[in-house]
Amino acid sequence: IRHFSEAVAHRLGQTEREIQELGQASLLHDLGKLGIPDAIIRKPGKLTAEEFNEIKTHPALALHILGDHPRYTLARQIAYSHHEKWDGNGYPQGLKGEEIPLSARIVAITDVFDALTSVRPYKTAWTLEATIDELKRCRGSHFDPQLIDVFIELYEQGILQGIISRFPSGESH
Repeated sequence: IRHFSEAVAHRLGQTEREIQELGQASLLHDLGKLGIPDAIIRKPGKLTAEEFNEIKTHPALALHILGDHPRYTLARQIAYSHHEKWDGNGYPQGLKGEEIPLSARIVAITDVFDALTSVRPYKTAWTLEATIDELKRCRGSHFDPQLIDVFIELYEQGILQGIISRFPSGESH
């Protein structure tokens, strides 16, 4: 997730410092899952509504864990808002469009890309092609359309595949 997020930020023309800060902060996007029982996190099947509601608390848990130190401002922003959706149907606040911080909009894409292309207790890994098709399908609903276009460009130019090849066992997260 870090390297994919940094690649997007680089393509957007962010400074090296901004790119590095985004990359480091992206590593903490799911920090709040430390407060979710392993039985839910590692469940091999579909979550119940109650379990999913518990998962949805992880952004707020991350805020609590990170505290209010200024050093973690970007990490808090990402952790709290990376499940918001462009169309306003995300959580925890139901933010819409550019109300969602840019950093969280970037990590939302890279997090889903990573989740779909990785083996999880509840699913097998998707192919890159199927994953890209899904991201395109969610352009403008789940994801910022302009950022999806940037991400697709990175895929078409082989940059995402280059990142993946550097971390063949999923260490790019």
